[in-house]
Amino acid sequence: MNRRLFPALSTLALAVVALAACDQSAPVNTAAPQETTAALPQAPQAVPDPNAEPVSRAAPPMLPPVALGTFEPGNPVAQATTGKLTIDDLELKGENGSLYKTERVALVRGGDQYTAGETYGAIMQVEASQPIELRRVIEQVPPKETPGNAFCGTTPTGFIALAKVTESTGEVVKLIALQGSNVPAATAEGVGLCASMFYMGKASEKPAA
Repeated sequence: MNRRLFPALSTLALAVVALAACDQSAPVNTAAPQETTAALPQAPQAVPDPNAEPVSRAAPPMLPPVALGTFEPGNPVAQATTGKLTIDDLELKGENGSLYKTERVALVRGGDQYTAGETYGAIMQVEASQPIELRRVIEQVPPKETPGNAFCGTTPTGFIALAKVTESTGEVVKLIALQGSNVPAATAEGVGLCASMFYMGKASEKPAA
């Protein structure tokens, strides 16, 4: 073998050994890189302001009465059941001692049915568009001398419907009394007509000629 080659081979061997030593000293990371996920920021929660003024809510609208005052009986039924009738916000009081404590529950129209096939307008003889005040009777006292002459006789009166119209003779209040605990409607069960009557108000004064 040519001796001139020994120095070159020796140098090459030392380079290979040094390279291997460098590779062994540096650790090899074979694991996959880890992903870092940042926590999502939480949405800010509303905190009530203790110094804020409370929000005022509007009260539900009150049903307007269609007739208030004192009225004279206009037919024999009205005369027998109450005589002169005084209508207040919460009660109807007859001159004969009858008393009906009530609460207004609805404002209906003449064309509405109080039971299947029966309209307020047909019984009270008012137009289909006529406003009618419906009241629930919560307590009643019959006439003192003739208790059987209450609106529904010996049966408790469930509801009273009132309408006021203006005629040539003045204001006329029309009233029907209904029996039954269900609110009168086309699908209501147990609702029946007890009595129908009308009352006369103070006659309208004619203007001077």
